[in-house]
Amino acid sequence: MNNPPTLETARLRLRALTEADGDAIVKLFADPAMSAHFAVPLTEPDRVREMVGRRLSYDGPAGMGHWAIERDGEVIGLAHLRPSQELPGDVPEIGYYLSRAHGGQGLATEAAKALLEHGLVGLGLSSVWALVGESNVSSQNLVRRLGFLDVGGGDHYGSGPHRVFVALPSDHGRAHHIELWVPDLGRAEESWGWLLGELGWREFQRWPAGVSWKHGATYLVVERSPGLSGEKHERTAPGLNHLALHVESRDRVDELAAKALEHGWSPMFADKYPYAGGDHHYAAYLENTDGFEVELVALPGTEVTRPD
Repeated sequence: MNNPPTLETARLRLRALTEADGDAIVKLFADPAMSAHFAVPLTEPDRVREMVGRRLSYDGPAGMGHWAIERDGEVIGLAHLRPSQELPGDVPEIGYYLSRAHGGQGLATEAAKALLEHGLVGLGLSSVWALVGESNVSSQNLVRRLGFLDVGGGDHYGSGPHRVFVALPSDHGRAHHIELWVPDLGRAEESWGWLLGELGWREFQRWPAGVSWKHGATYLVVERSPGLSGEKHERTAPGLNHLALHVESRDRVDELAAKALEHGWSPMFADKYPYAGGDHHYAAYLENTDGFEVELVALPGTEVTRPD
């Protein structure tokens, strides 16, 4: 089983589901309301244990999986964040079930919010989906409160019509912009402008002392400011050490690392390339003429373990 991380909230603890939770989950689903929106009710202990067994056998992407929801050490619910079994493309889907004895206190919202933030912020997912039965009005209201958008409907899980909801990342807490003061604007444009352009950034603003490039909501500025107190960047001094940027694949990292030599960059840690950051971290480390360092990191899911 691929165990997901423990998530803590003000009142709850979400931790990996274990085989020892079987009796507690059977007790939860003994209440017919827990599976009222399922195609087949889970009030029979054997059905519940079979369902728990399927969840325990999960072996999907790291950081996702199935959680037991605890309050003061008591298992009061069940939750999941894993690739959807109903929607195409293995999109990540959220689900949660909470004992009615603990209802009406905002605990389901608290648990679902923790899972959503784990997915969008902790795992950096591009979206999280939820499928909610048409008749399950309370759960529809819950996901709407969390910012999910209703994008349609359809028959799912063999239990009739469902609403399809999606949550997207917020810009809250993300980098607004990064500003680098450089000793020579021309050299900065040659190295940074080329690299950022290769990574999909586009020129955003230009003025006599500087230029910026934008990617999504974030932009990067290079400027020869009149307030410069020196002519040399020292990355080992207090301050900025380096920028690390995602790259779509290992092949693309290799390609950029080679081409960068023609645009004012030189390799760092060449004897350890491409695993200078560790055996599971495929990256190129480059330094430009003015001493700025950049790390080009293959996106998660594309890194491999260094062969023996």
